[in-house]
Amino acid sequence: MTPAWNARARTADADGGPPRRPSRRTVLALGTLPALTAAVPAAGPAQAAAAAVVVDPSARRQTIRGFGGMNHTAWIGDLTAAQRDTAFGVGDGRLGFSVLRIPVPENQADWSRDAATARRAAELGATVIASPWNPPAHMVETFVRGNQTDARRLRYDMYGAYARHLEGFRAHLRNNGVDLYGISVQNEPDYAHDWTWWTPAEMVRFLRENAGSIGTRVIAPESFQYRKEMSDPILNDSAALANVDILGAHLYGTPFADFPYPLFRQKGGGKELWMTEVYHPNSSDSADLWPQALDVGEHVHRALVDGEFQAYVWWYIRRSYGPMREDGRISKRGAAMAHFARFVRPGYVRVEATANPAPGVHVSAYLGGATVVIVAVNKGTAAVSQQFTVLNSPASGVSSWLTDASRTVASQGTAGASNGTFTATLPAQSVTTFRTTA
Repeated sequence: MTPAWNARARTADADGGPPRRPSRRTVLALGTLPALTAAVPAAGPAQAAAAAVVVDPSARRQTIRGFGGMNHTAWIGDLTAAQRDTAFGVGDGRLGFSVLRIPVPENQADWSRDAATARRAAELGATVIASPWNPPAHMVETFVRGNQTDARRLRYDMYGAYARHLEGFRAHLRNNGVDLYGISVQNEPDYAHDWTWWTPAEMVRFLRENAGSIGTRVIAPESFQYRKEMSDPILNDSAALANVDILGAHLYGTPFADFPYPLFRQKGGGKELWMTEVYHPNSSDSADLWPQALDVGEHVHRALVDGEFQAYVWWYIRRSYGPMREDGRISKRGAAMAHFARFVRPGYVRVEATANPAPGVHVSAYLGGATVVIVAVNKGTAAVSQQFTVLNSPASGVSSWLTDASRTVASQGTAGASNGTFTATLPAQSVTTFRTTA
């Protein structure tokens, strides 16, 4: 399909930062207990009741590894100490991120640049991953690629040295208090006008012959648009696949219809599936525009439910279009992420739930121990009276948090449930997280 954003010459970051891609265009009957109607007030007249949402904790899907974002000190400056706590803390006013992505600098002298943020994220329980943009300069050669006469690629005789470079970065961070969960072979090898290109065959060759020497999980291919021509060859090569632990993808302009990946379901057994970079719906608008920020809630939902991704990682953590504003406060886009990140913790398992009980309503559910978390995004312009039933649940109470035009991950208190069944009003243009308690 045609990409949903223009991928010609790259432009500067919308608010004056380093180059990023142009702004992308938006792609596209059980008992009722009115326990939460008062706890989650409607905004305007409610619609007729939607179809019941049925959550089945026994129908388990993917294990969630976390939600997070990128820190890139060289390009936009480091997070402050307070901003690190806002990003990776889990209480009120925090994003609850549990994944940090950092760059792998090409020069060893810069390897500690993001270490302070990585250490604090790790102290707060976050997983740290890293992605390189370029190998060291002496490992690179230029070649002609279409109209690009100075395209860069890793020299074939440097594949072993490059693996040692990545392993060296991992060891350096470990010596500085950070254990990398995984490291990527290359950030966006198929959109590399400003960094290093890799063909699918080159990626497969490196994975087959060299990636096994890296002492942590290997992430590949991190295609900019989840293009299957980059990842199909890996899945179809048993030797290459043996040296990959996480299939990483970016979702810039990727249509929702392309989120499912049947070949990964067929051949990716034992591997993890992560979405390692995106901003959505663009990098030009303020992250506080409402209801536009609800697009982020739907995007996370689609990534987890349609794409079955185990992690969802934003681009810059702190940016005018990001989850944290430049003043360190959580944005509305960040609130949409926090409805997942704060409550769906690493190790929780997505379980089957009625995904679209009403037009514009998107529901997903997650199991952690005896707790069920439900996230409901209502993009409609009218409130919805929504019944929820968690099958075979002894839950007698449910707590909720709400974001709409005037509230930001605001606690709505705790109300009653009857054997896992409750009814709540989903205000127009809102996202609500529910957490059941026995």
